[in-house]
Amino acid sequence: MKEFIENDFIDDKNTVQNTVAKPVSSNIRAISNKRSIENEINDDDTSNEEKSEKNIKSNIVYSDTLAVQDLEAENNALMDSLERLEERNKNLENSIHQVTQETGMLKELFNNVNTELAELKKPSLLVAEVASVITEDKVIIKLPNGNKFYCHATKEAKGLQSGDTVLVEQKTLNVVNKIDVSQSFDVEKFVIIEKPKESWKDIGGLHKEMQEVREVIELPLNNPELFKEVGIEPPKGMLLHGPPGTGKTLLAKAVAHSTNATFIEVVGSELVQKFIGEGAKLVKEIFELARNKSPAIVFIDELDSVAAMRMDTGTSGEREVNRTFMQLLSELDGFEPLGNVKVIGATNRLDILDHAIVRPGRLDRLIEVSLPNVEGIEEVLKIHTRNMKLKRVSLSSIAELLNGSSGAEIKAVCTEAGYFAIREGRNFVGKNDFIMAIEKVCSQEDEENSGFFG
Repeated sequence: MKEFIENDFIDDKNTVQNTVAKPVSSNIRAISNKRSIENEINDDDTSNEEKSEKNIKSNIVYSDTLAVQDLEAENNALMDSLERLEERNKNLENSIHQVTQETGMLKELFNNVNTELAELKKPSLLVAEVASVITEDKVIIKLPNGNKFYCHATKEAKGLQSGDTVLVEQKTLNVVNKIDVSQSFDVEKFVIIEKPKESWKDIGGLHKEMQEVREVIELPLNNPELFKEVGIEPPKGMLLHGPPGTGKTLLAKAVAHSTNATFIEVVGSELVQKFIGEGAKLVKEIFELARNKSPAIVFIDELDSVAAMRMDTGTSGEREVNRTFMQLLSELDGFEPLGNVKVIGATNRLDILDHAIVRPGRLDRLIEVSLPNVEGIEEVLKIHTRNMKLKRVSLSSIAELLNGSSGAEIKAVCTEAGYFAIREGRNFVGKNDFIMAIEKVCSQEDEENSGFFG
């Protein structure tokens, strides 16, 4: 038993020793392997360092001074780069400046378009006239159609008086603002800006009439001192009357051509307006314009359309014509003097004119422009044929054939004679052309007269 125990103990001891010896030996081998690896690494590092040192030593060039050319090349390269950068910087600054200007222009354009769009979106305003002022903010306005409304006036419309022109809203008709419009009508359109080309030389057969017209109109405007020395006042105006086509309007054109006065031409029918009082207001504004532009000449053609004899009874339209006529009488001989303004009336119906217009003090001179005699017809023929090529034409004989004709008919005969020459392919006018033209024009006149009276 004791031996068995000892053997077991010995076996266990050997086992323990073997067990302990194994890890020790393995540890010893691991340590030896580690040291061998470290030695290899160190050897490799040493070899690499030696190699790198060799390479460095091979690359290093030992010299006492640096290469000057390399430094200059590097300096030049740097300078070139700097110049390129500066140029690029300038280009960028110019681009930024241009973009800034374009941005400012676009902003301004946008603001203008936006403002214009806002103005276009605003509703339009009506033009009215202040009939009467009740209080500072309450007025009665009159629209162009004649209707009157009691409206409110804003603070912008200050100092309103009767007769002022104001702007009112379309829906509420409240007064928005006051505008400085002294004239309800565009009377400037009656002013003749370009003077007529017709002069006294273009009028024939009216020597007496031309002398009277020049004495009444032209002489007071050009030499007013003569009348002051004599102590008389020149006539205010004159009336040209006579058959149609005798040269009444031509005389007025010659006066406008010979003077430096403002020439205002009005047709009598233009003074008659649709609404009550509008015609009288137009007459008033025309004479105000003439006074402001004096010296001036007011020529009223076809005066019988507004100055016909007044009747006791009549329609509303006739009464409105009478109101316009009474305003004309007031302007000719009223409280306000005409001053350096002359009035010329023209009509071919003296028999229907009201006596108030032709009395002394208004249209003082009544000048009859009658049909020319044979000598006058010959003068008119010379005027109308001075640019025509005539061949074997005796104007005196043609004048005898045209006895009793007006100036307009004589001009028509000359025109028709030229047409007859053109039809035959000639560049000159002969006697037969005038004879055929006289037959044509006179036959037309006879047909018109027979159709009117027969």
